[in-house]
Amino acid sequence: MEQRILGSQGLAVSAIGYGAMGTAVGYGPSDDTESIAAIRAAHDLGVTHFDTAEMYGWGVGEQLLGAALAPIRDQVTIATKFGFTPAYAPNSQPDHVRTVVDNSLRNLGVDHIDVLYQHVHDPAVPVEDVVGVMKEYVDAGKVRFLGLSNTTPDNVRLAHEVHPISVVQTEYSIFARESEAFFPVLEELGIGLVAYSPLARGFLSGAVKPRSEYGPHDFRQRIPWWAPESYDANVAIVDRLTALAAEKGATLAQLAIAWLLAQKDYIVPIPGSRNASRVAANIASADVVLTGADLARIAEIAPAGGVVAGR
Repeated sequence: MEQRILGSQGLAVSAIGYGAMGTAVGYGPSDDTESIAAIRAAHDLGVTHFDTAEMYGWGVGEQLLGAALAPIRDQVTIATKFGFTPAYAPNSQPDHVRTVVDNSLRNLGVDHIDVLYQHVHDPAVPVEDVVGVMKEYVDAGKVRFLGLSNTTPDNVRLAHEVHPISVVQTEYSIFARESEAFFPVLEELGIGLVAYSPLARGFLSGAVKPRSEYGPHDFRQRIPWWAPESYDANVAIVDRLTALAAEKGATLAQLAIAWLLAQKDYIVPIPGSRNASRVAANIASADVVLTGADLARIAEIAPAGGVVAGR
């Protein structure tokens, strides 16, 4: 698979990565054996970048990913994140950061983390102080590259002054365009973008269902695209995108991932699936070529991303 360079510090990864959140939390019951098979299938098909976080099962997700990648550790890059409490409140106090990062190293079973992110901005702790703690791990050889997730362009600038930031991780898909506000600062400072939820939390997966068909703890119960007042309009967008994908000999999911790859050469989407065959289908997105006319049609079909009633 094509390799892409994220940032100016030497981080090279596959053009499509693997997001491991669903192996531990968020999208209904999971099977560890199936998840490990999916992770290893991704690597067999050329994926070299794997993403997790403390929050994904509070260590369980990291342990699973570490076990899956242990035989091929020297062939991949592993990213993880800190910054939440179990109540999903932000916490980037220095002592908390150190505790979480030390735990992540143990959970993953590694002597270094390739990419360490602050998972979410903590308004109680200046980002410069947070990056100062992260830099300690770089200086100690326990972290290679630094990143920020769920933050602001201003925070990226402030953080980069303390230590070079290689990558910013944000939600980005045909349905979620807010990340485009980061493009100027990323290009100015030479920083890459990792796009999570490239299939819009599943709305662009080709298998979207109403909220009523998901479990009560499924994340999609709280996502506005599924709200009754927005759902039908979003399904209508999906139908038109699906028709375009079919013209290209692709699936809707492949069209959505190919669209991200076509936006900038410093963008790496990280779709996640617990099913090896779906992983293979996602990776095949790298072979879908979108023309300028195709991109214009997508812009016409979804000019403002997914519909959120009242936006």
